[in-house]
Parts: sequence; structure tokens; C-alpha cells
Amino acid sequence: MKERIRLGTRGSKLALAQAKLIADMLRALDGGPDVEIVPLKTAGDALAPSQPGSLDRKAAFTGEIEAQLLAGSIDLAVHSMKDLPAALDPELTVSATPKRGDPRDVLVSRLGLRLKTMQAGARIGTSSVRRRAQLLALRPDLDVVELHGNLDTRVKKMESQGLDGIVLAAAGLHRAGLEGVITEFFEAEQMVPAVCQGTLAVETRRQDADTTLLAKAIDDPETHAASLCERAFAGELGGDCNVPLGALARLGERTLEVVGIIASPDGRRVLRAEERGPASRPEELGRKLGRKLAEAGGRDILRELKP
Repeated sequence: MKERIRLGTRGSKLALAQAKLIADMLRALDGGPDVEIVPLKTAGDALAPSQPGSLDRKAAFTGEIEAQLLAGSIDLAVHSMKDLPAALDPELTVSATPKRGDPRDVLVSRLGLRLKTMQAGARIGTSSVRRRAQLLALRPDLDVVELHGNLDTRVKKMESQGLDGIVLAAAGLHRAGLEGVITEFFEAEQMVPAVCQGTLAVETRRQDADTTLLAKAIDDPETHAASLCERAFAGELGGDCNVPLGALARLGERTLEVVGIIASPDGRRVLRAEERGPASRPEELGRKLGRKLAEAGGRDILRELKP
């Protein structure tokens, strides 16, 4: 086992907190290594708020880190799994997905109100087309506005821009120590989360057997199966950050249960379906759910979303 490894991550407050979680897990292993956290600047971090669509979001936040991993400047990388592109470089692999954080979306309300008690025309901020669609499906009378930036920035913008609320990921707020601002949790029956929301991915070079083996020691099999299922679902639909889709897979008694949605951006059409199957074949289950939604009208939505 290596005595010292370099862990690459984005330099935001949330990314560093997530990297520390992984570093602490690795250090706690029997004979665990000394872990150096290496913050890296990505194209996504340098993107101006007025240019949110000028780069592929997933590549913008992971590309530079993966380049450093391939070059050997770092030994492993930590990402939010939902930021990873569907197809990885063949020389890289996700070696571990530690136990998933809370996958739910949450409302942060400036006045402490729940979504159903907000007045008509309430202004809710989000950068996610998936959240926008599901918010409008729940409350068509809302004014859903574009809101970009890292976690701290979005919370501050809620106040400075006079928004009534914002929708964020529960896991990110917990990891950043900001769980106290949460007003309401959305269960999957109300709002299906993003694919792999709350899941961290530890990425290594395939040829680096020592580091890959080390990372596998902190893998959580249940989280790993859920992430394979959800990513297969998104892959079947060709989904990216510009497609309002979501999925949540959970382990039942010897089975994997997954719910998925695809929606029109205005929230007028929200297609929802569920599947259940052997936990040993998570990708097959995810693809099956993707095909089910595609045949139920998802292909029409996807065609309309193409430029």
C-alpha cells in the first residue's frame, strides 16, 4: 500500500469538505496512507454566472481534474457523482462510491415557509432544469428564476436578490455544515432527485492497481449498485444536465427498486415510472426503466429539447 497519495478535487468549500470526508476514510483504514488534498481549478469554476450554458457542465467541472489524474499529477480524484459524464475515459475507473448522503432536494425559504404555503408568484431560484420542471408541476403559479453559483453564493443570492426561496441538494448542505437553513425536504413522491445525487465518486487510473485497491476498501455496495442503475437509466435516455430527468434507486429486500422521471421544462408533462429487479443486475434495471419512459412519451420530450 502506498504511504502517501494525492487526492484531487475542486477548490470550492463543498468540494473540499467532500474531499476531506474521503481522505478521512482512507486514513482510517488499517495501515491507511497519508493523504494530501490537492485543490484544482476547473473551467466550471472560472465560468461567469452569465455564461452558464457556454460549456458542457459535466466536462467543465470534471475535465481538468481527470486530465491531472491521467497525467499522474494526482493519484485519485473525488467528484460529485452527478457531475461525472456518462462515458468515462477508458483509462479511468470509478473505484469507490462511499455510503450515499441524503439524496433528497430541499427548499430553503427566506421566510421559513413551506412550498405549499407560499403565495402565488413566489420567486424560487434554481440552476436545474429538473428542479424547475418538478417545481412547476407542483406549483404552476410559481416564478422559477435562474440561479447559478456555488452553494454559499446561491444562499447569499436568495437574500440579495429578494428570492422567496431556493432549491438545493440536502447532501451538499449537510456536508457544508449548512443544514440549519433547510426549510423543507422533498420526498421522491414530490421531486425525484438528480441521477446519483448525494453520491461521491472516487476515480482512479485503471493501471494504478495499488490506489484502485485502496479506494475499493471504502466502497459501499448498496450505493455502488444504485449509482450503476441510475447512470444506466440516464444513459438509456441520453440524458445530460439540459434534460429534465431524475432517478432514485434504493435497495429493498434482495431487490433494487428504482423510480425515474422525464419532464418537459415547463412542468406540464412529467412522465414517471418505477421498476424492480435483482440487485445483482443494476444496469439492466436502469436501462429497462429508461426504455419504459422513452416508450411512454419520453422520446417526444427529448426530440423537443434538441436544438
